Amino acid sequence: MGIGLRAGRSMATRQYHQGALRVIRPHYLDDSGQVTYVIVNPGGGYLGGDRYVIDIDVDEGASLLLTTQSATKVYRTPNGHAQQDTNIRLGAGAVLEYLPDQLIAYRESTYRQRNTVHMHSDATLVMAEVVTPGWSPDGARFRFDEIRLRTDVYIDGRLEVLDHVLIRPGATEVEDMTFLGAETHVASLLVVDRRVNQELVRRLHGLLKPLDPRGLMGISLLKCPGFALRAQGGSTEELNRIISTVVGALRQGWNGQGPIDLRKGEPGAHRRPAEDKGGKGP
Repeated sequence: MGIGLRAGRSMATRQYHQGALRVIRPHYLDDSGQVTYVIVNPGGGYLGGDRYVIDIDVDEGASLLLTTQSATKVYRTPNGHAQQDTNIRLGAGAVLEYLPDQLIAYRESTYRQRNTVHMHSDATLVMAEVVTPGWSPDGARFRFDEIRLRTDVYIDGRLEVLDHVLIRPGATEVEDMTFLGAETHVASLLVVDRRVNQELVRRLHGLLKPLDPRGLMGISLLKCPGFALRAQGGSTEELNRIISTVVGALRQGWNGQGPIDLRKGEPGAHRRPAEDKGGKGP
């Protein structure tokens, strides 16, 4: 998909899909001109040997909010890992807010994700990810084999950010790791923008303090202008609240936009849905 700016509105200038992934018609959630697209997977989940490739170009001055219709569910992968490669290019002044629903890895699954971003130094990148363990017959947690999430961000052709998350329960006792402690869910938020500084991070810490009474969240400044947020919790909803609070504050402060309300699920729903805790993978 290619997104360009036409008469003050962002819109698709190129669009193509084949295979399991689809995109539905665009939406405009406010009068800023930002376009919203939703990726859907009619197949319902990722299986062994599956490979998904997403290519996104956001041209100079254009703005895209990209999300998914529902959780990414990774089922058993006995025939090889499932993989998703996302390639992103952002021009000068371009904005991409990539806020997918949670990733649910079920028992005996291996999932690898590679995000590669090439962006102009004047562009804005906001990327979120929430990982949750899926249902298993014995009720035990962390029955998947491996989750590997890697993001490389190149700014003006130079690699500035390399974020690599690896969770491999078979190799270590994940429940006892400092990485997760006693929690079951982990969230990441990566923001790269020239306006990020220590003062902004300080204000975000103050804003999030009421949502993090147990001290399970941290924000780190990057070498380039930007920050990385990690949070732990016991539910998708809890972590989505942290992410939406930060993203809403950035949208308001930088662009005068309101908080994101994607209204997924049943008509009238005003929140991103939590994962189906009773859902059983094959």
